[in-house]
Amino acid sequence: MLVKYKNDYEKIAMGLLSFVPDLKPLDHLQTEMALYQNDPEYLLYLWRPADSRDFAGVVGVQVSQDIILVRHISLMPSERGTHQTFMVFDELAKLYPHQKLMGTFETTPLLVKWEKQRGEEPTPPEDDPR
Repeated sequence: MLVKYKNDYEKIAMGLLSFVPDLKPLDHLQTEMALYQNDPEYLLYLWRPADSRDFAGVVGVQVSQDIILVRHISLMPSERGTHQTFMVFDELAKLYPHQKLMGTFETTPLLVKWEKQRGEEPTPPEDDPR
């Protein structure tokens, strides 16, 4: 289950985001948290497995009219795996049924696997001759 970030969850969110290599330096992590807290286009969701009361992951997105850009996804080491990551993407897709999930350099490979698993082919760029 995805739960929208609230300031009460700051320490949990920061702890989960600290697993992201680019956010290990504290100043990078604080800058990223400020972005999610202050810019309405950037949203942070905490993820809780259906059989748990504890948060086990976090996903950061940038929302636009047609696209949801998955900027970060980080799961607790005990929850890491394709199945759990795909559950987070499934829940994002349900939250944003009219927008397409897209990724960054880091998250695109996971999203491509997720789309293939769902039976969806990734949309090629418009200049792709396919």
